[in-house]
Amino acid sequence: MSKAYYEFKPLNVGRWVIWSLFAIVLLLAPMVFTSGLSHTMLSQMGIAIIVCLSYNMLLGQGGMLSFGHAVYSGLGAFLAIHTLNLVSKGTLPLPVSLVPIAGGLSAMVFAIVFGWVTTKKAATPFAMITLGIGELVWASALMFPEFFGGEGGISGNRVTGSKPFGITFGPQIQLYYLIAIYTFVCTALMYAFTRTPLGRMLNAVRDNPERVEFVGYDTQKVRYFAFVIAAFFAGISGGLAALNFEIVTSEVVGGPRSGAYLLFTFLGGATFFFGPIIGAILMILAFVLLSEFTKAWLLYLGLIFLFMVMYAPGGVASLIMMNLRVAAFGKLRQLWVSYLALAITALVALSGAATMIEMVYHLQLNEALGPKLQFLGVSLNAKSLGSWFGAGFVMVTGLGLFEVTRRQFAREWSAIQEYIEKETKRREAL
Repeated sequence: MSKAYYEFKPLNVGRWVIWSLFAIVLLLAPMVFTSGLSHTMLSQMGIAIIVCLSYNMLLGQGGMLSFGHAVYSGLGAFLAIHTLNLVSKGTLPLPVSLVPIAGGLSAMVFAIVFGWVTTKKAATPFAMITLGIGELVWASALMFPEFFGGEGGISGNRVTGSKPFGITFGPQIQLYYLIAIYTFVCTALMYAFTRTPLGRMLNAVRDNPERVEFVGYDTQKVRYFAFVIAAFFAGISGGLAALNFEIVTSEVVGGPRSGAYLLFTFLGGATFFFGPIIGAILMILAFVLLSEFTKAWLLYLGLIFLFMVMYAPGGVASLIMMNLRVAAFGKLRQLWVSYLALAITALVALSGAATMIEMVYHLQLNEALGPKLQFLGVSLNAKSLGSWFGAGFVMVTGLGLFEVTRRQFAREWSAIQEYIEKETKRREAL
């Protein structure tokens, strides 16, 4: 007779603390940042978190480099705005708060069709197929104005339908909390997906598809199911964006939008679950704040991406985790002077380089305003040799000091890593 065995699993306190802090941040963020611009940016950050996490289901967890993920967030946005208009006409008795679900379901339907073709291949062929489908959908957006609205897009009004508890979603703060709820629930569901057998098998397909085939799993079906699930969450983000902006244009299915998802998911750290959350926040900061600060923001963004690929391919999340490991062994305090020196010298070099970039852009785009400009509180003359010499001297000096500091930091970092390895072996021996 078989016996029943019961195993007590201790409560994962750390996980509960992290998720509780995440919920608290979502709840209190608009109370700390109270301006209208802040509420708009926070809403966009919530939307971006969902779509970047959904993209990371493909890139980070499945090793599928997609150049067309905006197809599903964009089509979800279009279906959501059409659903919102049906609600406004009284044709569809659906609460406005559920409109993003309609976007998610519609994106999932499109993924069921497109994904069956897309996921038949992996690696580079997969990337090329997603690029082709993305261009196909973007071209269709201009060919079928009845559905996509042509160049003007489709607009709607989120203040419609039933108004439970007096919530109209007219004020941005009300819409923010709806987005925050979706962000928390979708993030939790996508994290839960990583713990499912399908999520684990998706990691195996990424790491060793031949072995997965050998043990009897169909790698194409694993990729296909993950593709459809990722599209569902991307569609939800598109539906939330439709509510937030109350207009959807063909730009939402374009290649630049898919490229932005790829770039910032990578910058945040595709190999860690929380990496895309960091990337999503950086994306909104870049699009909203950096683009207002300088016309050369895309150049700066490209340079940042280049340096991250060269020196920190794991993204910002990998830098955080490496330093947490050092902190766990009590060695982080030894590095704060080096970190401070690296930051100061890097800022000096960047200020010199940025000054030259801004002068070039001023000569190319604002020549009619004259050669003078203000940058970082300094008056510059884009046609003066003194301004160019000063900027070049600052950049070269900063680079030289940065290289000296970097070499010193590299020696300290290597010594700490050796200590950690020895300490780890010592603890294992005990």
